[in-house]
Amino acid sequence: MVLDCANSSVSDFVLEDVPHLSDYIPDLPTYPDPLQDNPSYAVVKQYYVNKDDTVAQQGGYPGFYSRNTVPLTPKVVNDIHKRGGTILGTSYGGHDTSKIVDSIQDRGINQVYILGGYGTQMEAALIFEEVRRRGLKVSVVGIPKTIDNDIPVIDKSIGFDTAVEEAQRAINSAHVEAESTENCIGVVKLMGRYSGFIAMYATLASRDVDCCLIPESHFYLEGPGGLLEFIEKRLKEQSHMVIVVAEGAGQELLSENPTPIKRVQGDATPDQLFQDVGLWLSQKIKDHFAKRKNMTLSLKYIDPTYMIRAIPSNASDNVFCTLLAQSAVHGAMAGYTGFTVGPVNGRNCYIPFHLINEGEKNVVITDRMWARLLASTHQPSFSNTKEMVGARDEKTENQTSDS
Repeated sequence: MVLDCANSSVSDFVLEDVPHLSDYIPDLPTYPDPLQDNPSYAVVKQYYVNKDDTVAQQGGYPGFYSRNTVPLTPKVVNDIHKRGGTILGTSYGGHDTSKIVDSIQDRGINQVYILGGYGTQMEAALIFEEVRRRGLKVSVVGIPKTIDNDIPVIDKSIGFDTAVEEAQRAINSAHVEAESTENCIGVVKLMGRYSGFIAMYATLASRDVDCCLIPESHFYLEGPGGLLEFIEKRLKEQSHMVIVVAEGAGQELLSENPTPIKRVQGDATPDQLFQDVGLWLSQKIKDHFAKRKNMTLSLKYIDPTYMIRAIPSNASDNVFCTLLAQSAVHGAMAGYTGFTVGPVNGRNCYIPFHLINEGEKNVVITDRMWARLLASTHQPSFSNTKEMVGARDEKTENQTSDS
């Protein structure tokens, strides 16, 4: 399948060479390691970073067009792990490969570290290809940072653990509110445009959710086996319930388009495609029960999206960030380029961009993890058996062809 892995047995993986600057630039010079006399590094192989590393003041890819930079001194970065958000800044769009590489070349930058999710990693690959085409002595390295956890190959990305942990707080609030009032429903909308990992893991972790809706598992409202029928049944059983819905779930119902919305290849600005499924679903539930004269419904809607995005990372993600940062720098200093760093089966690996960009990672609704969620919530799949079997068979066929 992949990659070049540190500290792993060759028999564990099918290895693929990671691009190296020497692949297209001959006679590269080497330099002594300035940390070789540092006692903290006495027992490990030696690596170093450039004290003059800088970032553009304007965030995201447009930052390459800005002529101002901020030196990343130890003082500047001393406590950034304790803050939410990003000191680098962020933006959607603004990617012009040629202009970005022009800026890299003009400034004499020799290492570029690009942090972001699935779309960002695809754009990083374009930068790498242009750098290689020009024969520049520049390492281009991707670092997977997305709470959606939708980057393929790797086990997880930075921010996912923190997002799941904070999402549980919103779910707990919805559960407390729902239990406090008869026939009360707590609806929580979580992040996940194309991949429902946050919703799935937060649901499994909380154990207070009665129904979880994600983009990968289609649902319908009306009729036998529909969501509204299930809600009625659950309220009769326990007089309250909690529903978690990922932001990309049910978008085909909102747009009255029978085909679910999928990410366009290379699309880094998907926000405009989506309507607020949480508000829509809440109103549909209210309208449905307004017709039931024998039942008064109370509904509490919670959207913690920006609260979750803005909090500092938890301890797990802090450690993870450190490991990925060190692995990324070590790979670049060794002359590798055109790769994303990330854990695969628990080991940090260098993964060529083309493997990362073959397609985003999604929840597989025929796998055990989704089955565990269904068993935990006692919700129906809302998908017919034929559809589920088709998805399972397609997955098996893909695995067979890959091997």
